[in-house]
Amino acid sequence: MQYLIAMIVSLLVSLISMPFIMKLAIKIGFTDKPNKRKKHKAPTPLCGGIVLYLGFFIAYFLFVKDDMKQQIIVFIAATLIVLIGLIDDYYKTKSKEFPIFPRLIVQLLAAILVFNAGIVFRGFTNPFSGEFIELSRTIQFLLTITWIFGVTTVINWSDGMDGLAGGISLISALTFFVAAIILSQESSALVSIILAGAILGFLYYNKYPAKVFMGDSGANLLGFILSITALDGAFKQATVLSIFIPILALAVPIFDNLFVIFKRFSEGKPVYQADRSQIHFRLEEKGFSTKQVVTYIMLLSLTFSLISIGILLIKR
Repeated sequence: MQYLIAMIVSLLVSLISMPFIMKLAIKIGFTDKPNKRKKHKAPTPLCGGIVLYLGFFIAYFLFVKDDMKQQIIVFIAATLIVLIGLIDDYYKTKSKEFPIFPRLIVQLLAAILVFNAGIVFRGFTNPFSGEFIELSRTIQFLLTITWIFGVTTVINWSDGMDGLAGGISLISALTFFVAAIILSQESSALVSIILAGAILGFLYYNKYPAKVFMGDSGANLLGFILSITALDGAFKQATVLSIFIPILALAVPIFDNLFVIFKRFSEGKPVYQADRSQIHFRLEEKGFSTKQVVTYIMLLSLTFSLISIGILLIKR
């Protein structure tokens, strides 16, 4: 019942606050204009990230009773992610590109804050001996920062069609929730279901044809929270099989964007130069409609997520 109530609260905050924030965004011109890469027909509010932020953190502080110092640091780090995303989105409203360097610095700073708060990939259990192998502090730091930064980035890069990044994030959050229940991780389960509720409220307005976009602020926030949830959940369990849960749950954006990075690098393009290399654009070029593309990728993500849960259940 606690999980259900927590999810409903985050869902209602997203649903109820969205119309007001959308009106404000339209009034001040905080909208994404169509261009060659973006084929929506009219300027669309870019305020989804603010609503996701409100929906998640209001329920987070109401229901998650864990390490308060750690929670505050997560809140500060996530706020930095949202703020730099909003600045990036503001540049988009002016049809300009925000420099990559400030984004990199802020995202790395946020990841370091989380690491210093104790949300860390510490090591894993040897499947043969049952002995816990704790990694060196340096390796812990590199793996933790790479994971947080990487997941934040791949969710952002997946935000190319109505409902896509939100849908992928929803499936991942629900996968983490089920895994946390199986692993008896109450705090991780609460965080996951609260995130799922906030995303559901957002998707009501973001489904095709979208009335609002999440923007970089929202996509980066979702990736950031998902990465932390994995570190404090499945990765914390530290068995070799549990490590695969987050990787499989996020398999589509992770492996698709690894392909995109390799393709851009092999073509001599800057890795962060936006193009139409992602799977959703490639499917669209093959004649798939937006609904078909999103449905196909959702089913693919769901398949990988079910495999991850199946592996966990078989192990137990």
